[in-house]
Amino acid sequence: MTLPDRSSRSDRPYRSDRLDRPESADAVIRPDGPWTHRDVAANGARFHIAEMGDGPLVLLLHSFPQFWWAWRHQLPALADAGYRAVAMDLRGVGGSDRTPRGYDPANLALDVTGVIRSLGEPDAALVGHGLGGYLAWTAAVMRPKLIRRLAVSSMPHPRRWRAAMLGDARQTAASSYIWGFQRPWLPERQLVADEGALVGKLIREWAGPKLPDADADGAVATYRRAMCVPSTAHCSIEPYRWMVRSLARPDGIQFNRRMKRPVRVPTLHVHGSLDRAVRVRSAAGSGEYVEAPYRWRLFDGLGHWPHEEDPGAFTAELTHWLSDPEPDR
Repeated sequence: MTLPDRSSRSDRPYRSDRLDRPESADAVIRPDGPWTHRDVAANGARFHIAEMGDGPLVLLLHSFPQFWWAWRHQLPALADAGYRAVAMDLRGVGGSDRTPRGYDPANLALDVTGVIRSLGEPDAALVGHGLGGYLAWTAAVMRPKLIRRLAVSSMPHPRRWRAAMLGDARQTAASSYIWGFQRPWLPERQLVADEGALVGKLIREWAGPKLPDADADGAVATYRRAMCVPSTAHCSIEPYRWMVRSLARPDGIQFNRRMKRPVRVPTLHVHGSLDRAVRVRSAAGSGEYVEAPYRWRLFDGLGHWPHEEDPGAFTAELTHWLSDPEPDR
């Protein structure tokens, strides 16, 4: 499927009038702060990153329908704790390239490991949420020498996720948005309608009661505007289209078999007890795929966005685990 060219007027229905100008999009995607913005090349594409601090690399991967800014609380905290904290925009989102193809998890995971190499680091602690967590699991299997530690939030291991989607009626119902994404073009139009109103609706529906306090800095409005940047909606949906359409295809079957390989790096697995997008039952048990220290942490009263609903608790758990010399305790 070919993406519309950014300069073309044929994709006008997917644009927000206020974001037609590149400088307006940059104001949303690259806000000022204590971090530094720049672009790096990896896996045949260009990726936008925001970074802070010096020390061992911690690479942060966002979820749908967000971009790097989801980690705005963790970047300064990790930098203060002595890490080089980097939040990247995934392919097709934020300030990264919107390519016509390459949205299968194996290629997206190679984007992640390619960014680690482009940053000149021997390895990284990989922290992923939602779709970013799915890619973190994948990268740890595909390129284990590049992943020092793994932290996943709100996402089961890919094999458990596949099993839950196909065999758990409640998870299938909770993931109705993914099945809806299989329609051509209509989901893109819905995501950008009314200046991204559906983005705000999904974020609030999947959150716990603490989200209103966490949104004091206008996070939901920012995510809505970022989704309206041309071609972002289409690229954001493509990974989920692959997940469903590949279930019976050779590439999907091969990927599922590939993910049988165990994760051999220390792993922290975080989940919110009130997550309405990914059930706790779907995520629990992912440790069976980890042949290394594995720590499960369930946050009571939080939904799908622990790092934003209670950034203090989430960041404390993450930094403590990253610095723990004995993570199997």
